[in-house]
Amino acid sequence: TDLGEPNEWYAEHKWDGIRGQFIKRESEHFIWTRGEELVTDRYPEFDKLASILPDGTVIDGELLPFRKGEIGTFYEMQKRIGRRTVSKKLLEEIPIILVGYDLLEYKGEDIREKPYKERRKLLHQVIEEADSEQLNCSELIEFKTWEELHKVRSTAREMKSEGLMLKRRDASYKIGRKKGDWWKWKLDPMTIDAVLTYAMRGHGRRSNLFTDYTFALWNENEAGERELVTFAKAYSGLTDKEFKEVDKFIKNNTLERFGPVRSVTPELVFEVGFEAIAPSTRHKSGIATRFPRIIRWRRDKKIEEANTIDDLKAMIP
Repeated sequence: TDLGEPNEWYAEHKWDGIRGQFIKRESEHFIWTRGEELVTDRYPEFDKLASILPDGTVIDGELLPFRKGEIGTFYEMQKRIGRRTVSKKLLEEIPIILVGYDLLEYKGEDIREKPYKERRKLLHQVIEEADSEQLNCSELIEFKTWEELHKVRSTAREMKSEGLMLKRRDASYKIGRKKGDWWKWKLDPMTIDAVLTYAMRGHGRRSNLFTDYTFALWNENEAGERELVTFAKAYSGLTDKEFKEVDKFIKNNTLERFGPVRSVTPELVFEVGFEAIAPSTRHKSGIATRFPRIIRWRRDKKIEEANTIDDLKAMIP
């Protein structure tokens, strides 16, 4: 897409946390997620921020784990997401900050129709005046050419970022996923070749087909033997024709049934993509992947050629 001149745009990192809005009205504060869930009580560290910010302030931003001056991973964020009661120990281990992207209400005035460059200036002013450890402003990336910005994007994963967001400087704030004034420029997924080992039936129009798959990679056990160890589940990425073909294979090559799950003769290899990776004690492989999905069916590969757990671990930043 031709976005025109670079000087018409702002660029910033697309952080991988929980998107939400911090609202302060009539001496009360609220934190709403993009999924319209009220999560104020789950983040008590923002009580202090609420006492600093003036009434009539609405900040759009990202809730992120932040410790010792560094942004954490989404897997650390997950430890906070599901906790309705937050212990003092967890608050110390995984403190959360709000990185502000935009200002929607200023001194009680709805400013969403103002140009983004004006809202951004006011956002910076509000954050500076608050002078709080819990509130940062998402930094703008300096660039003069699209080539320069492309180079910055290539280093996003090292920054624990999913990629970049491009926002037209004179754009108003729009609700929904309308393109034109805002563009998401995400990184290409990380990929690995894995073996299909388990399957479940899908949902909706695919409820009669086995379309939810579990994938495994090779690992050497204590006896020095190679074995397949599961590491991710995925249910998207194939065509309807391919899903039907794989479904037929699963039904003809079922080894065991465990309720709705079937173990399958390990024979098919797929390229699996994901956005991020991190160590995990919750997974048998010791690794957790973010947003796994099927990239393509590797009909050209035998299972012996699939990747190993060590190959996966080598991708951890």
